[in-house]
Amino acid sequence: RHGAPARVLYIIVRLVAGSGAEPAQRVDVLEELKLGESFSGVLQVRGFHNQSRAFLFQDSWRNVRASAAVAEGLLQKLRGRIEFTLLLTLKQERLNSGVILSIHHSEQRFLELESSAPRNEIRLHYHTQDQRPHTEVFPYRLADDRWHKISVGVSSSHIVLHVDCSRIYERVVDTPAMDIPALSSVWLGQRNAAHGFYKGIMQDVQLVLMPQGHISQCPDLNRTCPTCNDFHGLVQKIMELQDLLAKTSSKLARAEEKMKSLDGCYCEKTCSLDGEVYREGDAWIDGCRNCTCSNGTVKCEAVYCPPLLCAPDTAPTYMPGACCKECQPVCIFRGRVYVERDKKSVRDAEGNCQLFECQVRTILWERSIDLDLFTCPPMDISQICVENSECVNLEAGACCSCKDGFRSLRDDSAYCQDIDECAEGKHYCRENTVCVNTPGSFMCICHTGYIRIDDYSCTEHDECVTGQHDCDENALCFNTVGGHSCSCKPGFVGNGTVCRALCDGLCQNGGSCISPDTCICQQGFTGKRCETDIDECLDGFVECDSRATCVNLPGWYHCECRDGYHDNGMFSANGESCEDIDECEMERHSCANDTVCFNMDGSYDCRCPHGKNCSGDCVHDNKVKHNSQIWVLDSDRCSVCSCQNGLVMCRRMVCDCDNPTADLFCCPECDPRISSQCLHQNGVLTYSSGDSWVENCQQCQCLRGEVDCWPISCPPVQDCEFTAIPEGECCPRCVTNPCQANTISNDITKTCTDEHGISRFSGSTWTKHGTECILCQCKVTVSYIIFYSFVWTLSIFFSYYINLIILLCLVVNNNILWRASVRCFTYMIPL
Repeated sequence: RHGAPARVLYIIVRLVAGSGAEPAQRVDVLEELKLGESFSGVLQVRGFHNQSRAFLFQDSWRNVRASAAVAEGLLQKLRGRIEFTLLLTLKQERLNSGVILSIHHSEQRFLELESSAPRNEIRLHYHTQDQRPHTEVFPYRLADDRWHKISVGVSSSHIVLHVDCSRIYERVVDTPAMDIPALSSVWLGQRNAAHGFYKGIMQDVQLVLMPQGHISQCPDLNRTCPTCNDFHGLVQKIMELQDLLAKTSSKLARAEEKMKSLDGCYCEKTCSLDGEVYREGDAWIDGCRNCTCSNGTVKCEAVYCPPLLCAPDTAPTYMPGACCKECQPVCIFRGRVYVERDKKSVRDAEGNCQLFECQVRTILWERSIDLDLFTCPPMDISQICVENSECVNLEAGACCSCKDGFRSLRDDSAYCQDIDECAEGKHYCRENTVCVNTPGSFMCICHTGYIRIDDYSCTEHDECVTGQHDCDENALCFNTVGGHSCSCKPGFVGNGTVCRALCDGLCQNGGSCISPDTCICQQGFTGKRCETDIDECLDGFVECDSRATCVNLPGWYHCECRDGYHDNGMFSANGESCEDIDECEMERHSCANDTVCFNMDGSYDCRCPHGKNCSGDCVHDNKVKHNSQIWVLDSDRCSVCSCQNGLVMCRRMVCDCDNPTADLFCCPECDPRISSQCLHQNGVLTYSSGDSWVENCQQCQCLRGEVDCWPISCPPVQDCEFTAIPEGECCPRCVTNPCQANTISNDITKTCTDEHGISRFSGSTWTKHGTECILCQCKVTVSYIIFYSFVWTLSIFFSYYINLIILLCLVVNNNILWRASVRCFTYMIPL
């Protein structure tokens, strides 16, 4: 497509990506949704082939929606993608207008494919990267009750439509943005539970997460050129590598300067514990722990106690002030063994309290106390519960227990050490805080510049108080950890960021409810609910040229060339560009062979040569129609034609709803059946068959119970370099400021030069140097470059840039090495 230099580029792309093609990433939508198992109104039938299952979509009460888990799994694969392909095989019923696949959140359609029989169109709805809804319309008839293979390939700003393995359309459009929010829904065969019901059979519905996915559907159509996204991506990454090279060189120079200044310095790390400062390598005993100072950090371990081998009349026990057990003599009293210096209290047969102690293998009685039965005190052992330990009197006797926030160093819990909750992750500190260990506990200290919310959380500031929030003026702001939340005020609905008023009866035709029961209408509509279209033609606002006629459309009008005239390409607003069609020369007449066509202004005449007796017959669709004959068109049963002296005149059938024999197919407005009525998108209003209305910049029509909507027609905008769609309107207008423009034709052969002298292609975006929140885009062409020679130059110097970047990454210090490696990885992998 781009010639020999593009082939060089293609080779570069494949060499960088690695040998061999990446395995195709597929999502089988029919299998993911498990059709036939849990959805009513869907029946498994025979398909186009027998290699996979096919399903018939019927009825209008079905609800084929992916579960939350299935939808989120599919959306995770699709988010952020700028290259993907939608494949399917279908057989759509005649006259049906339905949605094949819809991914939307609320009223925002992020990816929706629709086929309309009444207008013979395939429509692709999506959101652009600047968050504008966009509909790409492809004139084509799918609803013909025949099998078709469909492929819609998206590669950045490039969309290709294949039908039955033939490339039907290839267009450059505003780049779709797959920034799909959470909780978005995925529907198959319908837009939602009430609208867009597809009727027919579907098979092999797949999302291929790579470009050129149609090759798997039609293997004979292999690609020979890189996609537009391959090319733009490579060029953009080379520019980013140039930018990275300059920044890394600057960092390397600064790092070398710092290293030179540190050559004569000697720094020794020290440790601090309990107010004492220790030098590197110092060792000391802290209670029952051996501690050392290593690399500025205190490391302590419990004192090692060797195993004891005590004599038969001795037993291991802890002595006061000792960290390890020692062998001590024992006493035996009433069948129990007591260790040296054990003290106990018992009751004698009379209930008196007697105190004794084990000393030198002998029980020594200290005293006998005549106390009440319930007041014999247990012995206090608190004198042996030493460090961070406390004595606990239990029913079986007294023992030592570590205090909260400490753990035992000895098995008798007489010595306990602090638990570092911060180091062990046993704390509750949340974002914007740093955990600081304290004896027996911890503290959550706020980062500098942050304020405390509670003991464990801090926030940078109260956005609600300072006004630094994005809540709607009709919303309430609530400060939260790390941010804020918005909630619409009573009487308003929305997500808090955008709140709209509730109007009784709702605003129609794209009108906006600005306050309760108050609508602002779009241009071209009026009325309390914007329900009335302003007929500019009838009201005399428009004066068209004599060769054109004023045609009123919902919300606007235009001067359309009359029959026998066509526009010369200038598209003047008042029809002055309409000029006569020479039907005779273009052979667009119906004169029979025995007459001569004579062109007239806006028409033609079939004249009989002098001296001949002409029949006055007509030729229509290669068939002879006799003079005065009347017939119905084979392709449109609602149109009636007649032959008058060689001229064929056709008109739509006149509908008389009072006539009980009126053809309801041609006159849907005469259909009184409730089943032929349609429900408005808001779920409140109903329309009769044949009614039309405007909703969200779309012209909608109710036909036999089905709603079909298509983008409204906008008048051509002439002599404009930049256009923008004003808020509340549907059609673009001329603007002079390119920064305000919505639509710009990007020419990749032209570039902009940013503030650092780096060339940027038209349409490319980048973050301004030294900032994180300023996004720039090349919209105005400033200079020209020799495009293909630049690509050729890239192929020569590409390996040089990569080797140089790797070399620079390896020689800088650890801090710079980490950042440079990540950036090198981020920039190089997509290549």
